Amino acid sequence: MCGIWAIFGSEEDLQTHFEKACKISHRGPDSFCMQNINHFTNCLFGFHQLAIMDDALGMQPMRIKEFPHVIMMYNGEIYNYKKLRDHYGFNFTSDCDGEVLIHLYGRGGIDFMTKMLDGVFAVCILDTKTKKVYIGRDTIGVRPLFRLYKEKQRVLAICSEAKGLLGIEKVEEANGISQLLPGHYEEYNLGNDGKAVFICQNQFHSITVVPKWALETSCQIPNADHAANIQFLFTEAVTKRFMANRRVGCFLSGGLDSSLVSALASKFAQENGVDYPFQTFSVGMSTESTDLSAARKVAAHIGSEHHEIVFTPEQGFEVIEDVIYALESYDVATIQSAIGMYLVSKYIKEKTDTVVVYSGEGADELCQGYGYFHFAPNSKEAEMESHRLLNTMYLFSGLRADRITAAHGLEIRVPFLDHHLVSYILSIPPNLRTPKGGIEKELLRKAFDGTNLLPEQVLWRKKEEFSDGVSSLEKTWKAILQEHIENLVTDKDMKDAPEVYTFNTPQSKEAFYYRKIFERLFPNRSSLIPYTWLRKWMN
Repeated sequence: MCGIWAIFGSEEDLQTHFEKACKISHRGPDSFCMQNINHFTNCLFGFHQLAIMDDALGMQPMRIKEFPHVIMMYNGEIYNYKKLRDHYGFNFTSDCDGEVLIHLYGRGGIDFMTKMLDGVFAVCILDTKTKKVYIGRDTIGVRPLFRLYKEKQRVLAICSEAKGLLGIEKVEEANGISQLLPGHYEEYNLGNDGKAVFICQNQFHSITVVPKWALETSCQIPNADHAANIQFLFTEAVTKRFMANRRVGCFLSGGLDSSLVSALASKFAQENGVDYPFQTFSVGMSTESTDLSAARKVAAHIGSEHHEIVFTPEQGFEVIEDVIYALESYDVATIQSAIGMYLVSKYIKEKTDTVVVYSGEGADELCQGYGYFHFAPNSKEAEMESHRLLNTMYLFSGLRADRITAAHGLEIRVPFLDHHLVSYILSIPPNLRTPKGGIEKELLRKAFDGTNLLPEQVLWRKKEEFSDGVSSLEKTWKAILQEHIENLVTDKDMKDAPEVYTFNTPQSKEAFYYRKIFERLFPNRSSLIPYTWLRKWMN
């Protein structure tokens, strides 16, 4: 996890942008660099490093002797960098996974580079020979990339978070900041005056297509049944993500998804001689909450060093504004689930030396795990909804996972969003993936049934919403939030809401409360969220 920021075509003194680039310093607390480029005096790069791989030679912007005309800056992790290095005979100058981007670009250009990366990334490349700028983002959008481009002024600015683009010169308008679409890259020309001109946007991958890197480097799955293939691909997705020079741990709610990730990661650590206890982290409002109780059983089963964070309603209320600032969102469902995640991430940052944290994010979108999938009218409708959720994760649950951990200088790893795994599961006939008989994710559960990886009662535990799982037995976290906000928003506020907030008008007092805070922090930026997250097929 790092923070990247850059501007091309600026006519202002570049030193004036220093403060803007530092808005995302939380993403990379280990070191910081701002650099302009010889002969490109109105271009500037800013990089905040969270040193996970080769902190000495992994500083960015990165440039190597073999391709001196390529300046590269990225945020992410490339899990197949050693395989690509050996496959193509690249001569590395570091042990930083990001260096492979330069070699791939030098070998085959931007399209080849993006298609060959097994990992998550947001990247910016300046080619001083061709005077081109490229920006790109991984297939699911696990790593964020915002950009601001104004055709008239010919200025391009990019940043890991929207807050770093606010107030750049006078080129920026209310709706000028937007996210680069996942699985896409964009190309810009730099004129002789250094000004940026948009050329094209191309999609290099989609979630349903087997990734090119898997085909090119013989990463084939066994010719076995669906459950066996899922076990193989998911185990591989977890183990290859243990790549780090810093301590690795895992969020553990006690639900199926995080429990599988924790168990496989802990097993890998034990079998490969990792020289520290594998830590797991759970959060709840009562020691008797169902999440904490289940997580305790899993931690005992897998032998992790387990940490429980119990928070009071007041502690949750206190961080609402910080959560909204970190998220850059006013979406109700995103904020509700982000509060507990914020508190546990804060604990990890302050009380431990764990920096890389696994998560079970993405399983509900991929495997139709949300409760409302039980109400899908048919498997085709459920399939379409699963695709929609995966393609928009970068606006909701994926956004939450990235921003909340990054706010505390942590790097999150999400094996359920592995492109190879995703494309395979989506190739399975829809009727085999739809919940049946009150059981969701049946194929995933069967993939690890009988392995003793998890206790049986956890492997077959019914899905609970975060609000229910972390709560006390008396009242849900959602209900507590709504009661707290009830008297903070008046009936008149709700009556005036359609006129005050004409876009994504709040439909509840809770939504109004969050929106009011958001507008104070990010005035006139409501378009950062195109719509709010809602369930289908139920009231």
